[in-house]
Amino acid sequence: MNTILVTGGAGFIGSNFIHVLLETCQDVQIINLDKLTYAGNLDSLRDIEHDPRYTFVQGDICDEALVRQLLADDHPDAIVHFAAESHVDRSIDGPSEFIQTNIHGTFNLLESVRHYWGELDTIHKKQFRFIHISTDEVYGSLGKTGFFMEETPYAPNSPYSASKASSDLLVRSYFHTYGLPAIITNCSNNYGPYHFPEKLIPLMILNALEGKSLPVYGNGQNVRDWLYVEDHCRAILKVLEKGRLGEKYNIGGHNEKTNLDIVHTLCDILDDKRPRSDGKSYREQITFVKDRPGHDLRYAIDASKMQRELGWVPEETFETGIVKTVEWYLSHAEWCKRVTDGTYQRERLGIGE
Repeated sequence: MNTILVTGGAGFIGSNFIHVLLETCQDVQIINLDKLTYAGNLDSLRDIEHDPRYTFVQGDICDEALVRQLLADDHPDAIVHFAAESHVDRSIDGPSEFIQTNIHGTFNLLESVRHYWGELDTIHKKQFRFIHISTDEVYGSLGKTGFFMEETPYAPNSPYSASKASSDLLVRSYFHTYGLPAIITNCSNNYGPYHFPEKLIPLMILNALEGKSLPVYGNGQNVRDWLYVEDHCRAILKVLEKGRLGEKYNIGGHNEKTNLDIVHTLCDILDDKRPRSDGKSYREQITFVKDRPGHDLRYAIDASKMQRELGWVPEETFETGIVKTVEWYLSHAEWCKRVTDGTYQRERLGIGE
């Protein structure tokens, strides 16, 4: 039986990864270490909380004693490291938590894992993996053409992306200095079930249904590459199983869309599946608001290395994935209510004031 320690497993991508892992692998034991901040919620894992293959531990990756105890007690064969402060707008309003969790927390995790790995026997040392989950935002902003590749220089433009770039470089250094069997992945924008309603797609869905305005930053022409979250999780499994040590893998959905296109698409799907009582389109709720400070123009990922080396391609097109996403939120209204704990009421963040 393989034992995998997942950090940040109660968050959006982490909780989806745990679901995909349990569906894919019968012979696995998962330890989920999560601090349960605003974006981490056990409601996202309620359906598997009694699965004998799954254990939850509430705790902080910055807690060295806890991390070392978990490693000693559970003897993981791999670490999949999702735990991070991940919301750009929040990093603009308060960057200190991002520095603490994303940089110091990753450093503490690496140090703890380095000592644990160093004491493993030869066979288990060779089998061990540390998978660090990062973002395409570390590369900065693209113009109207071109793609981020694994060799693209880092040029982060927000406190969030700078903290993730720092954590990437720490992981890289532990491979080159200590030989720690680490792999880094950088993904494009994820969407799908269990997404905290501070992000674009769930925010627009919930605001639309409640008759609230649909705030679009600037002119809405910023471009992102969208990746269905379960496709991302399947890609991580490929990296865990077959990825080359010390490598970076970019994971993208080949779905470039402007923010305004995304909002229009969501409005059109809702017009069909949950029409407004007055018969008007949800597009009438769109409002344009002051742009985010330092808002990157465009992200786009070249994921050909994933396809070439690991045989991974997305299973969902944007057209199929976005419909699944809207249908999930329409059928999980109670989840949406419970994850908003009172501290976040879908107000504008990241104004920089």
